[in-house]
Amino acid sequence: MYALRPATPADYDAIAAVIDGWWGRPILPALPRLFLDHFHGTSQVAETADGTLVGFLIGILSPSLPGEAYIHFVGVCPDARKSGLARTMYERFFDLARADGRRVVKAVTAPVNTASIAFHRRMGFEAGDPVPGYNGPGTSLVTFTRPL
Repeated sequence: MYALRPATPADYDAIAAVIDGWWGRPILPALPRLFLDHFHGTSQVAETADGTLVGFLIGILSPSLPGEAYIHFVGVCPDARKSGLARTMYERFFDLARADGRRVVKAVTAPVNTASIAFHRRMGFEAGDPVPGYNGPGTSLVTFTRPL
């Protein structure tokens, strides 16, 4: 079993060390250090009993849209996938968002990330069509919305 705890800014280096390997491609630029510097209080990490990082969730309670929360990034070590860890981290974030009066959680992923799209649907998110140019020219992202 894994222990979940709130993230700290110091967790960034451990996440940065594994993220590209967990994805099998360069993905670290999508998670700059500022997310853990400024949103660690609404983010979480999962560790083994010996303190080895096995998962993380970077979540934000939107400061501009008071009814919304956003899950920016979730990662689970390949050896821990299908253990229910991602579901547990999402549910814990949903509880945090609800307790703060949020009514909806949003997320995005690349259209090629079919595993993420399927996971979000299983978690009760509605997937939108890919949005061309979501992060600028040449990018498309699938948007997700889940009422709380």
